[in-house]
Amino acid sequence: MRITSISALGLALLAVVAPQQARAVEPLDTASFRIGGYITSWDTEVRADGQTARGTDVDLEKDFGLDDSSTIGYVGFTWRPWEAHEFGLTYYQNDADATRQITRDITFEDTTYLANSIVSVDVGIDAYEAYYVWWAAQKENWALGPRVGMIWYRMDIAMALQVDVNGNQIGGGFREEANADLPSLTIGGAWRWTPAGSDDWRIGADLGYFKANINDIDADVTFGRIGVEWFPWERSGITLDYTLSKISADADKSDFVGNLDFIDSGLKLGYIYRW
Repeated sequence: MRITSISALGLALLAVVAPQQARAVEPLDTASFRIGGYITSWDTEVRADGQTARGTDVDLEKDFGLDDSSTIGYVGFTWRPWEAHEFGLTYYQNDADATRQITRDITFEDTTYLANSIVSVDVGIDAYEAYYVWWAAQKENWALGPRVGMIWYRMDIAMALQVDVNGNQIGGGFREEANADLPSLTIGGAWRWTPAGSDDWRIGADLGYFKANINDIDADVTFGRIGVEWFPWERSGITLDYTLSKISADADKSDFVGNLDFIDSGLKLGYIYRW
């Protein structure tokens, strides 16, 4: 189910929240809930091998003109059950499709689509970002600690022949699908800061990287986030983040054999309620 309307819903909540007296914001919350919109841009290069042939390296934007920019919804939750231990989870979903006359032969799974035929491509992405932070250093207006994250992308990519090289309408015949589950760890750090003299602003950043072979996936993963939060009310406010996730993975799994290079980046504007 699309969650594009989450952005409008989250911002609409601001209109119904009763004004509260602002107070000094602390670097860490006990718990928080976030909802908003994600102006995302993603770049995908994929190779899906079949049982009998090696697939073609395909750039979905260059080869198919796939629109890599959209505004979608996201939801997130953080929880700090103990003084120095915090957990968080974010989810969003995106999809795109395009149809183009291809300029070269493309092999996807066990089907080869010939140059000058018209081929459609559909991509669906479910993204989960989970993390744990040990806030090893906590001061009055800042906190710092090591961070372990998990980025899990569920990607469904389908390619179908619409019109063959002879101009015959196929209407989606010769359809191939690749489903890739890409769980990837990141290890890095997290930082939160409330500027001196400011009672209602907070700045934060997270960074992580990991390279390993886990569960038949050889992945190189980079994750980064920097953001600012403004709290005009005691427990609620507005957040603005820039995030980037980059995954380069070779997979040899039952549901996907091949390579995937994926960059997901953009701005998140949302509403936050904290405890």
